[in-house]
Amino acid sequence: MLTKKQNQLLNYLIKSIESDGITPSYDELCEKLSLKSKSGIHRIVNGLEERGYIKRLENKARSLFPEKYPNGQNYIKDIYFIENKRKNILKNNIENTKVPLLGKIAAGLPIEAIENFDDYLDVPNTFLGSGEYYALKVEGESMIEAGIHEHDTIIIDSKKTPTNGDIVVALIDDEEVTLKRFRKKGNTIALEPSNKVFKTHIYGQDRVKVQGVLTSLLRFY
Repeated sequence: MLTKKQNQLLNYLIKSIESDGITPSYDELCEKLSLKSKSGIHRIVNGLEERGYIKRLENKARSLFPEKYPNGQNYIKDIYFIENKRKNILKNNIENTKVPLLGKIAAGLPIEAIENFDDYLDVPNTFLGSGEYYALKVEGESMIEAGIHEHDTIIIDSKKTPTNGDIVVALIDDEEVTLKRFRKKGNTIALEPSNKVFKTHIYGQDRVKVQGVLTSLLRFY
């Protein structure tokens, strides 16, 4: 569980990114949290980073970026929302990587496995790590409470090992693919929707192959 100050800093960081498209400076964080020195901010930041709630972007003056919400759910990065807020900064300072768009995936009832190669998407390197990535278009509404809507485009890291609570691309019985939250218990895997209309399905672990973990979300306005 986060401390009061950790919770305040994380909420302020998320709010700043989503409203202004830019992360706050340490001076701004000191003022917001009513702290007299940056050493206090460093301690809070280090604590959040150690627990996986934030990360530091390399070679950036304003380097903090959220990885999780205060409730522990993964922070879904809406790249093009931020890009619209920071057009000049992104155009001048961030290089892009071409990520293959492989087709559609169901955020609802499972559909046939990933269809085919469609196109490439230019994704800012800021939102990519050292993994291997591909993109899919979302169909269905079973993940809307996680902020994932129909027609969104998601970025998947095919090399990342899933942990409980991650949103994954799951291949069921080598036939159907779906986007769900991953929970493993013993020899079973639960694939959970984020929409009360849909039900959680539980499978033997031999029936489910994780094809990657959701890392980012793109929404075109």
